[in-house]
Amino acid sequence: MLKGEPRIAAILPCYRSGAHVLEVIAAIGPEVAFIVCVDDACPDKVGDLIEAGTQDPRVVVLRHAVNQGVGGAVCTGYAHALSLALTSSSRSIATARWIPPRSGLINPIARGDADYTKGNRFYNIEDLKGMPPLRLVGNAGLSFLTKLSSGYWSVFDPTTVTRRSRPG
Repeated sequence: MLKGEPRIAAILPCYRSGAHVLEVIAAIGPEVAFIVCVDDACPDKVGDLIEAGTQDPRVVVLRHAVNQGVGGAVCTGYAHALSLALTSSSRSIATARWIPPRSGLINPIARGDADYTKGNRFYNIEDLKGMPPLRLVGNAGLSFLTKLSSGYWSVFDPTTVTRRSRPG
């Protein structure tokens, strides 16, 4: 592990998220050192919207020429966050979209219990009320299929998990 204070990077895959992405960025607290937005070949050019709509120095916009989906956008964001960690000689922790920025997601990192966390989209029923019904059913179905193929039956949202790197 690298020495120094932990530095948190929020990874925001961006595709057709122009209606709320600036609000999400504005809600990210000072505990986050880097905000990496990945415009996943969005036809609405959400990357341009982000660059024009925020002056936050923590924000960097990366762009895909071809849509790679959420997984590809997250991987691009992770790679960038890791490069920031290596150049700043500090540990970098990445979080993904749809997780309230000031949630308990960051607490295990701050306590030193984890190097990486990623939340459960289905944890708080109130948060699901804003999700379109088709997306909710689709996410639940894909989570079930992931459980079926991977065997992670004890994890409610197997595509969004927390990894502990230290015993305890």
